[in-house]
Amino acid sequence: MHAESLIGRALSKAISTPLWLDTPDRPAPRRPLDGETTADLVVVGGGFTGLWAAVRAKERDPGRDVLLVEGDRIAEHASGRNGGFCDASLTHGRANGLRRWPDEYDLLERLGAENFAGIAATVDRYEMSCGFTPGGALSVATRPHAIASLEPDVAGFLDRDDVRRLVRSPTYLAGRLETGEDATVDPARMAWELARVAEALKVRIAEHTPVTRLRKHRDGLTVHSGATRIHAGQAVLATNAFTSLLGLRSLAVVPVYDYVLATEPLTPEQWDSIGWQEPYGISDIGHHFHYYRRTADNRILWGGYDAIYHYGRSIRAEHEHRPQTHRLLARHFFETFPQLSGVSFTHRWAGVIDTCSRFCAFYGLTHGDRVAHAAGYTGLGVGASRFAADVMLDLLSGADTERTRLRMVRQQPVPFPPEPLAWAGIQLTRRAMAREDDTGRRTLWLRLLDRLGMGFAS
Repeated sequence: MHAESLIGRALSKAISTPLWLDTPDRPAPRRPLDGETTADLVVVGGGFTGLWAAVRAKERDPGRDVLLVEGDRIAEHASGRNGGFCDASLTHGRANGLRRWPDEYDLLERLGAENFAGIAATVDRYEMSCGFTPGGALSVATRPHAIASLEPDVAGFLDRDDVRRLVRSPTYLAGRLETGEDATVDPARMAWELARVAEALKVRIAEHTPVTRLRKHRDGLTVHSGATRIHAGQAVLATNAFTSLLGLRSLAVVPVYDYVLATEPLTPEQWDSIGWQEPYGISDIGHHFHYYRRTADNRILWGGYDAIYHYGRSIRAEHEHRPQTHRLLARHFFETFPQLSGVSFTHRWAGVIDTCSRFCAFYGLTHGDRVAHAAGYTGLGVGASRFAADVMLDLLSGADTERTRLRMVRQQPVPFPPEPLAWAGIQLTRRAMAREDDTGRRTLWLRLLDRLGMGFAS
């Protein structure tokens, strides 16, 4: 069959709904707030960061009155639309962490491992049914010049024959298998389970309660949501790419859209044809990279590569529908696994990622140190969100901890410029990154961004 016909047929019945949210098990929405109420701590945002903040706040102080408000539904946005890769890294990978904070990277690595262990322990302690599956992370090179970045002289490197024994793809030239702190999860179920745990710990949760304004006064804060008023002592902002409440600090974040496909469940014979038996999460080497994994019901989730920024930091539902990107992803899928020609995709969707210039979360206090925030995960927040929750709670308490002493926590990223400079710079950077992916040579523009401490990644 002609390639374009194959792609069209494979996508013809795919629904525009995230796989994780397409289930009758999705909890019914909780009632919105109405009128006035009080709380010791208000958590704004019902994704991973906010849910972890609520749970950790109650675990630290069971008597603390914690209220979580979500403008939409729990897991509706980034936390229910990602690939479900839970990584121990707090710095969006080793290379980024070593480049930015070489003197404290060993500490960051230890704290990341401890945070990952804390996630696993929480899943076990509260019997969270979220598909948390520890496994390995397999990185693969599909271009000759990418092989060197896999460190051929370091243990764990896989040559072409070795990597194809694990997963059979004609595109694989080499690989690296890391079997440490990595897991896959069903991200929406993880968020729903964290909400269940939070409520069991006596956290109050309200959905469809968008916060529009925070006002500081002498005795605390007033949190506004329409006619609703919440009087609180402190607040946590956990709103991901939705940064209107961050004020000028919102300039540190730009929203980019990431696109994903999910296949129909594969047969045992189809799995045998590609030899992928272990629950490895896989990604290829490059700025524009694919990430993919097996799901509990034997699908392949396939996403990444074509991160799209819309002029003016635009976040709109229609940006999730981009047929040309889903077709591009499908073409890359069949190039990677030609053995699966004829497989159909059942789901296609997109989600908005909060990207910052240092590629990992940043933290801070505002409103007279009564409001803590974390943002800028750049697509690696499933695991790092728990660490961010602890950082924010430390900052609000005024505690001097290993976390609050980190330069990574104390430093702020370089902000992105206003429009039209942001648009022009991002498009120029995307083209330069694509050229480096193709040639292995870093352009003058990317070297300049390195010197300025800026960049752009998916």
